Amino acid sequence: MELKKLKSLYFVAAFLLLLLLLYTFHRPVMVFMGKWIVHDETPVKSDAVVVLSTGIEKYPRLIQAADLYKKGYADRVVINGNRKTETLIWLEEKGFQDCCPWYEASMRILALLGVPRERVITISAEDVYDTVSEAEVVGSKIIKTGIQSIIISTSKYHTRRAGYIWNHLYQDRLKIRTAAAGSDPYSPDGWWKSGRQIRWLLAEYGAWLYYFWKRFRDRP
Repeated sequence: MELKKLKSLYFVAAFLLLLLLLYTFHRPVMVFMGKWIVHDETPVKSDAVVVLSTGIEKYPRLIQAADLYKKGYADRVVINGNRKTETLIWLEEKGFQDCCPWYEASMRILALLGVPRERVITISAEDVYDTVSEAEVVGSKIIKTGIQSIIISTSKYHTRRAGYIWNHLYQDRLKIRTAAAGSDPYSPDGWWKSGRQIRWLLAEYGAWLYYFWKRFRDRP
């Protein structure tokens, strides 16, 4: 009985020590988690800025792309979109027509920010549903245009994973750098203070786990 009590006391003491450590170091750990997923590289002269479209916070990505273009880091801007779910396809079969082409709003924003329409490459990617499928579709199409170097414009929390995936797919065919959207509201130093930023971070780490699980599962 005494041995069981002693073991219980050890367990309680260890648990309390763990709680104390978490309380003491929780902020540095959370800051590390918030910063690790951000990979904002110094831009270099490239053929094009590629604006990623999967996920959320699209407008800061467009703003970043326009800024890089105006500063002379790229000669063109690449946008993609035109996602089509089964429901949208069904509606189109019923006669639904959108008010304007899928790219029009982005083109207007880029034009407003100093990117001429003729310098924008539009890529329809109807079946894209995540970062990997977007990289596969968009990357293969821009290579066919002769583009050899790109800067990926995406949300801060998405930069590391996006860069990793694109480099994995095109390491021998494209020179790739990542640029975090400056006006993106994500805060690596305080993401836990915002409900939506907590969701972004958790989703991003979940996407990393899914990416490696899928690669392991599909390995021959």
